Amino acid sequence: MIKFGFSLVKGKANHPMEDYHVAKFMQIQQHELGLFAIYDGHLGDTIPSYLQKHLFANILKEEEFWVDPSRAISKAYEKTDQAILSQSSDLGRGGSTAVTAILINGIKLWVANVGDSRAVLSRGGQAIQMTTDHEPNTERGSIENRGGFVSNMPGDVPRVNGQLAVSRAFGDKSLKSHLRSDPDIQWTDIDNDTDILILASDGLWKVMSNQEAVDIAKKFKDPQKASKQLIAEAVKRDSKDDISCVVVRFRG
Repeated sequence: MIKFGFSLVKGKANHPMEDYHVAKFMQIQQHELGLFAIYDGHLGDTIPSYLQKHLFANILKEEEFWVDPSRAISKAYEKTDQAILSQSSDLGRGGSTAVTAILINGIKLWVANVGDSRAVLSRGGQAIQMTTDHEPNTERGSIENRGGFVSNMPGDVPRVNGQLAVSRAFGDKSLKSHLRSDPDIQWTDIDNDTDILILASDGLWKVMSNQEAVDIAKKFKDPQKASKQLIAEAVKRDSKDDISCVVVRFRG
């Protein structure tokens, strides 16, 4: 019954695509897992590409995953960031957001995020944000406690040390002493009212509210068409960033 689709488009910036995604079902032991993610990189694509290959594998490797998914996700995020930092000579100085969604046996959904990629659930057509946008202004206290600062110069967006527009990220070795990389984690039951899950990078959310995204996605029975339409609408609204989204449709 559960179907998914995804769509990604490169932004106007003069560098290669830095958004990566995961969208797949797999069987582990007696369980069916749906694995969905968006990784929005900055200063190159090496970190989001690394996350696409390793983050879910690291989560599922945690022995506690089946008894305490939240703890397993948290530990795996931390270990993955440590691995990225220890390989910075190969992976470079860039970083990435992450939003991950794990659907267990079609009935339990665990969502985690670092940065400003977002997961939105539709229940009875009402948008519910499942993630927390980690932005420098809202996490200024934590940044300053670590000896960093938040500045709108250059430009008009608050940035950590005037450089990074998110307050939590994987990688970013040069800023890491002032940045967190621990995820916010939420879970929910998938009930009969739950119709759609949307994961997307900020290229979508900068130009569209959660409810607008749900309203567009709901018009399409085919989640692949829904994801394409969301991106087309964001481009029409003049989003200049890389835009990526995954749409999961839970029923009919």
